[in-house]
Amino acid sequence: MADHLEASVTLPSDPASVSAARSYVVGTLAEWGLPSDTETADTVRLIVSELATNAVQHTFGQSPTFTVDIALHHDEQLRIGVTDSHPRFPKRLPAAVQQDNGRGMVIIRWLTAECGGRLRVRPTSEGGKTVSIELPWCLPAAPVPAGQSPEPPAV
Repeated sequence: MADHLEASVTLPSDPASVSAARSYVVGTLAEWGLPSDTETADTVRLIVSELATNAVQHTFGQSPTFTVDIALHHDEQLRIGVTDSHPRFPKRLPAAVQQDNGRGMVIIRWLTAECGGRLRVRPTSEGGKTVSIELPWCLPAAPVPAGQSPEPPAV
């Protein structure tokens, strides 16, 4: 695979775009070798869903679009970022707050850490922000048919 792969899509800040963002990311990662029916793909799907939902819901109509960027560096590190033009950074809610929403960043942070990655929030030069995750890139091993042993590594 190449040393560096990138993909990007810009979508309208509309609830229907959340599904489009998920599909775009999972489809791109499948092209890069990560099957869409793996646990890792499911985790990425949920993270992208939360990131895109935040870009749609918490910009209060002040960001007409959001952009999803995907980058794979040296088959080792995957970065997925969602950029919107609203200047307000996400806020961490106290654990005691009782409400039906507002837990997206907690979910993203937990899933990212569970995968050995990290979450970042950075301002853009245009006055918005990018919320991104970085994860180690791990492709699942190819299944070994029943009754066969895996082949030894080539020397």
